[in-house]
Amino acid sequence: MERDAIDFETLKVSKLFRKLFFPTLMGMLSISAVTAIDGIFVGHGVGSDGIAAVNICVPLLMLFTGLGLMIGSGCSVVTSIHLSKKKYKIARLNVTQALLFVTIVTVTFTAFIMIFPEQTAFLLGSSEQLLPMVKDYLLWFIPSLTFQMWISVSLFIIRLDGAPKLAMYCSLISAVVNVVLDWLFIFPLGWGVMGAAFATSISIVTGGLIAIIYLLFFANSLRPHPIKISRKSLLLSLRNIYYQCRIGSSSFLGEATLAMLMFMGNLVFMHYLGDDGVGAFGIACYYLPFVFMIGNSIAQSAQPIISYNFGAKKPHRVASTIKISLYTAIICGVIVTVVFLFFPKFLVSLFLDTNNSAALIAINGFPYFAIGFIFFIMNLCIIGYYQSMEKIKPATGFALLRGFIFLIPCFLLTPKLLNEPGIWLALPISEILTMVFIIIYFLYFRIRDKKTASLE
Repeated sequence: MERDAIDFETLKVSKLFRKLFFPTLMGMLSISAVTAIDGIFVGHGVGSDGIAAVNICVPLLMLFTGLGLMIGSGCSVVTSIHLSKKKYKIARLNVTQALLFVTIVTVTFTAFIMIFPEQTAFLLGSSEQLLPMVKDYLLWFIPSLTFQMWISVSLFIIRLDGAPKLAMYCSLISAVVNVVLDWLFIFPLGWGVMGAAFATSISIVTGGLIAIIYLLFFANSLRPHPIKISRKSLLLSLRNIYYQCRIGSSSFLGEATLAMLMFMGNLVFMHYLGDDGVGAFGIACYYLPFVFMIGNSIAQSAQPIISYNFGAKKPHRVASTIKISLYTAIICGVIVTVVFLFFPKFLVSLFLDTNNSAALIAINGFPYFAIGFIFFIMNLCIIGYYQSMEKIKPATGFALLRGFIFLIPCFLLTPKLLNEPGIWLALPISEILTMVFIIIYFLYFRIRDKKTASLE
């Protein structure tokens, strides 16, 4: 199988970043497209209640994806550093441990949800009216979660193994399969929300199998390595998994931020605007993963370069990488913001007839929602930088600020102060406050380091 020649230590940083970024971006956007395509077909085939029902399930799915990203990013950082030190066996063991861990955890939770789908639906905030569709979506999507976790972890490893284009194709093929099956199941067969979930499951299984087959049979340096069955081996594996989780915790919190945003948004929109409000917010939530994936693709493209050169003790290449990633974040953030500010009606029309009451709420809200996108993407890049350098405390702290400490109060307070626009402004205000805190943190330590250097 053809691989890309990637030298993380000597290749020019700008060229290396481009080589990783564009395939990663396309692959990430394809992952988001799988969910968005569901929404488009559900919106036109079922209506705003269908969108609302799917959106009720999304926070749960985001948490699982976050777990996969946490293990994948943590494993990638640790593995990058081991590769830079030529410790190939240890690197392969870390990959194996990560894949086994996510498989065991996901299978356990999948069984629980399949046994108690109605209780899970109410726990997620479903109304009685939406309950049948929420249950349908859960029961037909949840069995594919293990494959989704394999994708989340494997794409990090495949890029690190020198095959970013394969990672991209893995996501693209999955998206194409989803498009075809969504149309077939929702329109000709009339399976509604259940059809959308089934189509997504099949597409995810397809992508997961491609990723795992590559790692098992075609990977260059990072094929899984057999783990010894012994008490000592188990304890070492648990220790390694714990360390990967610590490093990747900010990635989990990044995804958990989306889950919390959707969960709180569903509750607040339901309280103030009813099912139509949840439907409107659901359209926004189909687009938000695209914004998240742009920031995530920048962070993930920079991560192996930063981690490898950090391990190789080349700080000038680390500095060049973060500078390029921040410039990229600003450019991408501006583009996305302009689209949402000036074309909200077109964006909403892809999901619903623009005369629909839920669609009108979304059209009015999108410009407010878009104000925070530049800060959203930049915050993800900065958190990814600290994560790649194994600076766990600031990475985790900033992720907690944007996902919980600022976001939850914003959702509770802004609607009371600003009425309906306040609901849409909760995310932007949270991201802006996080950026302010990051700047203060950076300036404080920069001034402190200068004073320390002058004393020496």
